[in-house]
Amino acid sequence: MPHPSPFTPAERLESVKVAIAGGLTAGLMSLGLLMLHRFTPSVLALPLFSVWSGLAGLTLLLNVAIAALSGSLFALTYRYAIRQDDNFQLQAGVVLAFTLVRGLAQVDAGSAIAQHFWPFFAACGESLLLFGGSAIALNFAFAQTWLKPFGADR
Repeated sequence: MPHPSPFTPAERLESVKVAIAGGLTAGLMSLGLLMLHRFTPSVLALPLFSVWSGLAGLTLLLNVAIAALSGSLFALTYRYAIRQDDNFQLQAGVVLAFTLVRGLAQVDAGSAIAQHFWPFFAACGESLLLFGGSAIALNFAFAQTWLKPFGADR
């Protein structure tokens, strides 16, 4: 007799909840980081609507949407990778893998080399904040049993 699939409707629903939580966490963190980039002392003198107007506002929203989607995919992968394992190296490995892929993909290599690799460090640092923060939020939600890692009911 074939073994029943572990991907029950309850597990699928839990995956959707984890993806939403990861997307919201990463999206909000990205919005905060992007707003920090935009709100310099010279920008504070401008009306708030000028920061959100035109192409600048669309770019901001698109960046937040991309971060939210990345956070959702991260959360799903994190949920399945850690399962019931309490291995810190595995958890950190998932965070680092997503950090490097997102951070390094955002940077133009020629420009980064000319600027002594600082753009790589900045992009990877921001990605580490996004995914590390999402992992902390997910671990907190798992500990509170608001969310469940994969296989928690087995």
